[in-house]
Amino acid sequence: MSKKGKVLVAMSGGIDSTVTAVMLHEQGYEVVGITMKTWDYASSGGNKKETGCCSLDSINDARQVAVDLGFSHFIIDIREEFGDFVIDNFVNEYIAGRTPNPCVLCNTHIKWEALLKRADMMDCEFIATGHYAQLRKENKRFVISKGLDANKDQSYVLWGVSQPCLSRTMFPVGQFHKPAIKQMARDMGYLEIANKGESYEICFVPDNDYRGFLKRKLPDLETKVAGGNFVDATGKVIGKHNGYPFYTIGQRKLGVAFGAPKYVTEIQPDTNTVVLGDEEDLQRNGMWVGKLNLQKYEKLDANMPALTKVRYKHDGEDSVLNQIGDRVKVEFMTNVSAIAPGQSAVFYEQNDVIGGGVIFSNFNIE
Repeated sequence: MSKKGKVLVAMSGGIDSTVTAVMLHEQGYEVVGITMKTWDYASSGGNKKETGCCSLDSINDARQVAVDLGFSHFIIDIREEFGDFVIDNFVNEYIAGRTPNPCVLCNTHIKWEALLKRADMMDCEFIATGHYAQLRKENKRFVISKGLDANKDQSYVLWGVSQPCLSRTMFPVGQFHKPAIKQMARDMGYLEIANKGESYEICFVPDNDYRGFLKRKLPDLETKVAGGNFVDATGKVIGKHNGYPFYTIGQRKLGVAFGAPKYVTEIQPDTNTVVLGDEEDLQRNGMWVGKLNLQKYEKLDANMPALTKVRYKHDGEDSVLNQIGDRVKVEFMTNVSAIAPGQSAVFYEQNDVIGGGVIFSNFNIE
């Protein structure tokens, strides 16, 4: 066994995980590659050609790297556990009138747990992924901070990873910019992998049409929810919609003309009602966040200042956090638009992830 230790590398066949595996191999770690089959597009009912981390081409690319460098590579099928947990949650959240974040759920409850389970079986001390984030130990806690490349930073989707999992995790590419990683892949001889495009779709919604996915998963859904009411802030009916699960907070394209732009400001699943308003009606300065996972600190101080992100591409806003039981009350210094229940809220102290949770509700603090 290598003096550096044995590491299980999650290999999708893409640029980042390929460079991760090669980098650790060259640093002297005993590398074991693993590719997780989480989903097959045929079962989703979509019509797009299978690409990305679950395709046969990607699996073969990952395997070829292992063959080239002489380390073991395994494929594990976790479609059943992925589907039961991530897919069911995805569907149930939309039915509840919320907007889910399946990538966070997958990282937290599926990929890391699956990796650590196999790591233990293979006597691997560490696991490594190609995420653009950085990790260090401080005051006996493992702290995730933003990746060096601000355009690729993925710390937002890692807020739910537990301390025991982080204690065995590596993020080798987090200390580099994406162009440097691409050049490394070329220098390593993996030109095709280096030139691969990147997908920003949900892996099990290959056509990026979540509404179509819901209809295929629940064939009678459209019939059950069609014909609900669009209402204004006073409750006045101003139109009919196609069913509340097919709308999200902040949505502007509604399929109905109102003479002036209208936005979804609230979803009321119990009555199949979608509330519309003007752009300013999306502004909120407070929210409740639950299902917490704290990373940098065991507990939040009262009135803790933080930069809070309410979606992946959100730059974040200055806020004050107050932990009350198992939830956090967040008060923003500046109004934030389109805070969607079901999405993740992640709290930062400069570049460090304090922790995060799931948005339960939004409101205005008077």
